[in-house]
Amino acid sequence: MGNKNKGGAAKGEVRVGMPADFRMAEVTEMHRQLREALDGSSIVLDGGAVDRVDTAALQLLVVFQREAQKRGGQVTWAAVSAPLYDAASQLSLAQTLALPAKQPA
Repeated sequence: MGNKNKGGAAKGEVRVGMPADFRMAEVTEMHRQLREALDGSSIVLDGGAVDRVDTAALQLLVVFQREAQKRGGQVTWAAVSAPLYDAASQLSLAQTLALPAKQPA
């Protein structure tokens, strides 16, 4: 979990991993990590470990992606867990978040 960018270099690739329990309690820490990631030109989100997610976490991701786009950053996904994909789909956010297609189980 967490920002895996070594050295904090600006304008490079920044990787942000999401916790298994990505709900309200974790949003503050993820907000900090995502805010720091906005300095990168290429941001890779890893949601592969997410087992639980709530609306607040998904809202954070939507706002983050919009801010990254305004700053000219490119956001991609390294992995998306089934629970993350399903929650985003139920709220009609899968396309907004540019999630890759759900992989068969």
